[in-house]
Amino acid sequence: MTTEVSEYVGSRWTRLKAFYTDVRLEMKKVSWPNRKEITGTTVVVLFAVFFFGFYLGFLDFGFSKLVQRIFHLFRTVQ
Repeated sequence: MTTEVSEYVGSRWTRLKAFYTDVRLEMKKVSWPNRKEITGTTVVVLFAVFFFGFYLGFLDFGFSKLVQRIFHLFRTVQ
């Protein structure tokens, strides 16, 4: 029984080392963005977040006013 456990742990350790070796090799192949690319994409993301935030906020405000008017209309009829 102890031989099976030691073989299991040994094979697991070998696979773990191979995994990290492969990860290290793949990370060397990664094309990392430079500062200019990071700045450009950050500006685009921030612009999109603010634009859609204001747009959806405006729609929410408009629809809430519309629903309030509809409720007010039906409340006064009764």
